[in-house]
Amino acid sequence: MRALPDPETVVDSAATAWDLYVGPGVADLRPTPSSIVHEGPQCTVRRYRAHRPPRADRAPILLVPPLAAPATCFDLQRGCSLVEHLASLGYPTYVVDYGPISFGDRALGLEHWIEDVIPTALRVAHTDSGNRPVQIVGWCLGGILTLLTVANDQGLPVASVGLIASPFDFTQVRLAAPLRQIGRLTGGGLESALYRALGGAPAPLVSRAFQLTSIDRYLTKPLWVLRNLGDRDAIAHSEAIDSYMANMLAYPGRTFGQLYHRFFRVNDLADGVVALDGRSIELAAVRQPVLVIAGDADVLAPAAAVEAVVGLLPNAASVDYHVVAGSHLGALTGRGAIDTTWRHLDDFLAAEDPLREPAVAAEPVLSQTA
Repeated sequence: MRALPDPETVVDSAATAWDLYVGPGVADLRPTPSSIVHEGPQCTVRRYRAHRPPRADRAPILLVPPLAAPATCFDLQRGCSLVEHLASLGYPTYVVDYGPISFGDRALGLEHWIEDVIPTALRVAHTDSGNRPVQIVGWCLGGILTLLTVANDQGLPVASVGLIASPFDFTQVRLAAPLRQIGRLTGGGLESALYRALGGAPAPLVSRAFQLTSIDRYLTKPLWVLRNLGDRDAIAHSEAIDSYMANMLAYPGRTFGQLYHRFFRVNDLADGVVALDGRSIELAAVRQPVLVIAGDADVLAPAAAVEAVVGLLPNAASVDYHVVAGSHLGALTGRGAIDTTWRHLDDFLAAEDPLREPAVAAEPVLSQTA
């Protein structure tokens, strides 16, 4: 027979339930303080502020979110914020924020992000930090766009590239299989007409699509909350995820069309060469060290889809690949990410930071024997 909970646990659970359903909420969703250092079309660059100023011997970090996802993916909640973590280590930490996408942005294609937005954000971080080389980290599609940007222009001030949950072989993404099947049946015409009429993928549709990838979580959430009211941290994290999912952004029409036809339908990324605007971008052009991280429970970017990029970077200085516990968002900023993804990222950034003094081996100590 299960023992009854002690009175203190009952009181704590009741307080959590009150805060969650009646009060101000459980999660601390206050954003990490930041300053806007650049504003442009679909390109607001923020520099985060820490309690201590950035260190002079740290290269700046630029975080790149996916399209249609708020930049708050890197700043989910206090205590579980990648930007808070990086800034506390002394890194000048920046993020590029695309802002809301409207019907008027429907003509924007992948070229806009690869040739304009991300290069601009890189140069801003480079200049604002005192002309230091930048370590750039992208999540999901943000990682794909980041790698294509670096491959497209090796003159950018990039010291290293980090990719978290970024799929490069879409045949390994089971959720994409229905899209490929529909495309084969329709020739892609029906889908093209739909997103052109809508001007892209509207924000409410994007939010619903992301929620459907974890439909079991939403169906069982009331029971899960009841069982976990005694774990305030778990409830707070769940609330932060719900808030994030409810604030997804829209995809511009032309970009959405390119993603659908080139990545989902014909798997254009799998060979490491992407044709855009009448020319090809080859991932083999990347020469910087690259970190690749996949989540073992990720349905949007399964480990096999993420690992595929390792073989597409023959000229990279190094390619580090790790599989961590977690879902798509969990691999980036789950409650356990600090001991997995963030640890791998910390090690990689420290090893590849061009501003750090190389470790000096200690002089051997000679022991004397009687």
